[in-house]
Amino acid sequence: MRLSGLEPFVLTPEIPFVTLAAPLRPALAVAADEPVPIPPDRPVRIAMLVYPGLTALDLVGPQTFLAGLAPGSLHLVGAEAGPVTSDTGLVLVAAHGFATCPADLDVLFVPGGDGTPAQMGNAPLLAFLRDRAARAVWIASVCTGSLILGAAGLLRGYRATSHWSVRDAVLPLLGAEPVAERVVFDRNRVTAAGVSAGLDLGLALAARLRGEAYARTAQLVAEYAPAPPFSAGTPVEAGPATVRAAEAILAPLVTESEAAART
Repeated sequence: MRLSGLEPFVLTPEIPFVTLAAPLRPALAVAADEPVPIPPDRPVRIAMLVYPGLTALDLVGPQTFLAGLAPGSLHLVGAEAGPVTSDTGLVLVAAHGFATCPADLDVLFVPGGDGTPAQMGNAPLLAFLRDRAARAVWIASVCTGSLILGAAGLLRGYRATSHWSVRDAVLPLLGAEPVAERVVFDRNRVTAAGVSAGLDLGLALAARLRGEAYARTAQLVAEYAPAPPFSAGTPVEAGPATVRAAEAILAPLVTESEAAART
């Protein structure tokens, strides 16, 4: 279901319904050093990065809640305009390349995914992020997207989170202080934990941008009331056997991300 005012968003094929691992935490108090809300008389200007091997849900979750604030001003941005294939084979379409992405943004957003390590060493992409971040109001990521921000030097001295498999080992190599929370705000940086936490980030950031009443309404329209069939969304809940199985799947991503962070 589309929230009122959402900009059309091209995906191929259609994303299936998924259940999420944990409920949204209560709204966090706004710190004095966070940006002020965006004036309600203009659309929010958002650029969301796409790259080969991203995780589509990292991006689509936040996009669902943010697009209603950005009619005509939410842009998918890749190295160049055109289709980009996610790590599960879904195809997203970048409307802009780095050169044509608007220069001044309210939100600069980076998703994670299996393609993260390659992007941590992608000089043009990192230069693009540094340029736009210099003027962006908010700089945001989901999952291993925080490692890409970190590789661009944008999390040095900030508290941040990431997917549990890389959070404590890799973020410190990039100058960030790892925090084991679902969504972490530090000044104008906001990072979310693995994949499904992107929905939480989208709501929490929407509340900063346009107020808690807007975010609560968006949550109800989306009927975001997670009730997963299993309590296995964190290593503690999942138990040792499930953790070992997940670690085997994630091992290449962890190894390659750590190597990229040390480069």
